[in-house]
Amino acid sequence: MGFDRGSSSRGLRPPPPREDTPLIGEPQPLSSQGKTFANVFIAVVGAGVLGLPYAFKRTGWITSLLMLFAVAALTHYCMMLLVYTRRKLESVNGFTKIASFGDLGFVVCGSLGRLAVDTLVTLSQAGFCVGYLIFIGNTMADLKIWGWAAPKSFYIWSCFPFQLGLNSIATLTHLAPLSIFADVVDLGAMGVVLAKDVSIFLKQRPPVEAFGGLPVFFYGLGVAVYSFEGIGMVLPLESETKEKEKFGSVLALTMIFIALLYGGFGTLGYLAFGSETKDVITGNLGAGLVSTLVKLGLSVNLFFTLPLMMNPVYEIVERRFWGGRYCLWMRWALVLVVSLVALFVPNFADFLSLVGSGVCCALGFVLPALFHVLVFKEEMGWKAWYLDMGIAVIGIVLGVSGT
Repeated sequence: MGFDRGSSSRGLRPPPPREDTPLIGEPQPLSSQGKTFANVFIAVVGAGVLGLPYAFKRTGWITSLLMLFAVAALTHYCMMLLVYTRRKLESVNGFTKIASFGDLGFVVCGSLGRLAVDTLVTLSQAGFCVGYLIFIGNTMADLKIWGWAAPKSFYIWSCFPFQLGLNSIATLTHLAPLSIFADVVDLGAMGVVLAKDVSIFLKQRPPVEAFGGLPVFFYGLGVAVYSFEGIGMVLPLESETKEKEKFGSVLALTMIFIALLYGGFGTLGYLAFGSETKDVITGNLGAGLVSTLVKLGLSVNLFFTLPLMMNPVYEIVERRFWGGRYCLWMRWALVLVVSLVALFVPNFADFLSLVGSGVCCALGFVLPALFHVLVFKEEMGWKAWYLDMGIAVIGIVLGVSGT
């Protein structure tokens, strides 16, 4: 395998990437605990939070809160399984270049392991981008920005030529400042929505449901899993942490903070609008300058975030089908596929649930547990073995049921 010690080249140019070449190469400057907290927050929090109030309406606010906290705890546990698995391989077997989830899959299970991770990462990242386009199309259609009711498809196709240009950029260096802008807009928009939710709830107090039925339980679970999906970044983030022995506690603190933030956002959104809660909570803000600015800001944010989210897809696809070299037509074809899927998906929150159930359960729960069992099988007790296998089975059951 290519993850051993001393595997360096003295040639004038680096060798072309192979299947066993890590996706992330040169080490980054080490991060403090505060920066690690911020990086984990950025990696986990995304547009999925906007669909939480609708999920709370479907499943009941108490049921949704319990699911959110359970998913947060399980996600943290599975993230740490990946960290422990890599540490074991590095300390005992001498592997030194396990920089990503896909690299770990290759070391543990060979080509099949990398194929499984690459496939799920591609589907999840592309699914996020489909969700972005759905949000942009629906939001702009509701705003009637040109003074007439243009359909969602008009705005998705309007984005298409500009996305071709943005996704043609070969390096993320020129797109990196956009991630800072995206985080500022996300937090600002959430703050505005929360303030509006509180004011409306104090005035209206619509009737709400605390518990939903079993048929919608898996729906809400899919949205919760989608909202916490950031497991693909945990290994790079742990590698960049200065005090690695404290990474687990920092990760736990961040997940608790995000769970409380999600819980408050979803609960207040549902309590404010009750049965009128829309699939994207910004649709409940109504008319007005502040509401329009929030919706436009989020749309612009997601518009520029889409190339960043698609980059892992390009790395995987170009590695497998184009020898790791830059391929413009392949990138344009992927943008077209994502746009076409977005055209035929009517509901933002429903799509979040589908991606969360069908893809994120396997990526976030099943594979980390299986990789951990395979690496630690000779030294783990029966309780740990049953726990890992139980998580894998739960992930499969939830994925199939939710889908």
